[in-house]
This record gives sequence, C-alpha cells and structure tokens, in this order.
Amino acid sequence: MSTIAFIGLGNMGGPMAANLIKAGHRVIGTDLAEAALARHEAAGGVRGASIAAAVSEADVVVTMLPSGREVMALYGGDAGIIAKAKAGALLIDSSTIDVDTARAVAKLAAARGLAMLDGPVSGGVGGASAGTLTFMCGGEDATFERARPYLEAMGKTIVHAGGPGNGQAAKICNNMILGITMIATSEAFVLAEKLGLEAQKLFDIASKSSGQSWSLTTYCPVPGPVPTSPANRDYQAGFTAAMMLKDLKLAQAAASSAGAVTPLGAEAAALYGLYAAQGEAGTDFSGIVNFLRGT
Repeated sequence: MSTIAFIGLGNMGGPMAANLIKAGHRVIGTDLAEAALARHEAAGGVRGASIAAAVSEADVVVTMLPSGREVMALYGGDAGIIAKAKAGALLIDSSTIDVDTARAVAKLAAARGLAMLDGPVSGGVGGASAGTLTFMCGGEDATFERARPYLEAMGKTIVHAGGPGNGQAAKICNNMILGITMIATSEAFVLAEKLGLEAQKLFDIASKSSGQSWSLTTYCPVPGPVPTSPANRDYQAGFTAAMMLKDLKLAQAAASSAGAVTPLGAEAAALYGLYAAQGEAGTDFSGIVNFLRGT
C-alpha cells in the first residue's frame, strides 16, 4: 500500500481517486470544492489539511487540474508540489494541458531529482468511474514502469508515448482527429437529410465502408443508429463542447509552437468556438450536428 496525494477531485479526479482507494492505497485528497472532499471521504479517502501537507507525506502525487496555468502554479515555486514533495516521490499529472508546460514542469521535477510522468486520459467520466480509462504517458522508461501499477488501478489501456510531454502530444493529436471527424460525420448526415437519404441507411453503408470512424460507429451524432450515443439522450454531455474546444485550442497552440500546418484542426477549433458561444458549451460535442443544421 502506498500513500497517494490526489489533487483535484472533480468529475474525473474523484472517481480516479476512488479507484486508487479500492486498490488498497491510502489516498489524501485536496480540492477547492467542499462537496468533492465530502465524496472523497465517503469513498474512504483522507481529507488533506492543505496541498503542502498532503504532498509532504505522499509516496505518489497525482494531479487532475483544469489547465497548464494551474499545473505550473501548483507544481512550481518555493511552496509548490515539487518543492514540498518528499525525496523519491513519484509525480503523475493527468491533466490535459499544453505540451510546453508539461515539459517545463517535468524539467523542474528532474532538477530536484523527482520522477515525473504526464499521463492525460481518455474515456470520460464513465471510464473514470469504471476504471477503464486510457492513459497516454510521457516520461522516462523507468518512471513509466514505476507508475504503471497506479495507472492500472484507474485505467484499462496504459500507453507509453515517449519522453516528457509526449503523453500530452498524443492526447491533443488524438482529440484533434476526433473533433475533425465528428464535424465531417455530422456534415454527412446533414447532407443526407437534405438529399432524402435516411440516417439509418447512411449509417448502414458508411459503417461498413470507407466512411467508417469512431465518431460514426460509437458516437453517432444523430439519434437511432447507435443507441448508446448522446444523440439519443438530447446530447447530454459525455464530453462537452467546451472540453473539445479546449483540446482543439491546445492542438493549435502546439502546432504553432512546432511549426506544423493543421488547417482542418484550425477550422474545427473555429467551428466549436462558434458552437460553444451559442450557449452550447455544456452540451455534448456531438451536438454540433444541430449547429450545422442551423438549429
């Protein structure tokens, strides 16, 4: 059993921490929200007096934070996680942030002799609760192997993508594909409607031919063909438009930093920006089909 400090007990972090508790670890949690802390205690976790106090006694520190700004603020500085962590602690950041910040924080950790892994996740709240998340990890080989048992308590698929920051790179590249293909799939269904082609007929054909994609066969943006997709529950979010927009913006920032040309990624970011601005930020990202319909 290890003592784990888990910082950020929100919709994703809370269930992830609960799965670490189920695996037999002592998990000290911190969060700004009292309700999140109460849920953590109800799951068998320990409430941390402060981030510094939680980190100072932890063998492993896991963070799930909103953005690179928060990650740098909490890890850096004289009162940050890196400064307060005990010697030999393992640091795992599962936030989805920009690649440059992930690499900068990893460099700070290495300078103090701490092992650090960036391990953003895919799978949403459902995957976090079920312990079936996919972890995309960036860090040294030895760090990845050391982190693996903890990640396996929270996820099903654990992938080492390379050195520091490569977990974030994998996450944003994957989600850029997802954002683009969801728009393309939605456009095809809207066009089919205009041409008098039934949605089910298009699905039956495209799902077995060259138009096949995860956006079509698992997360179909129109009601009917895939009963488990959000389209069948009025686009209640599994993954919000705001979250997709965040990831697409991260991809564009990375593309700019790396000198890569991503015109479809840029267009997808612009379209999701317009969709979210119409009051749909909290709607599932597949609901963009309605935006493309003009409804």
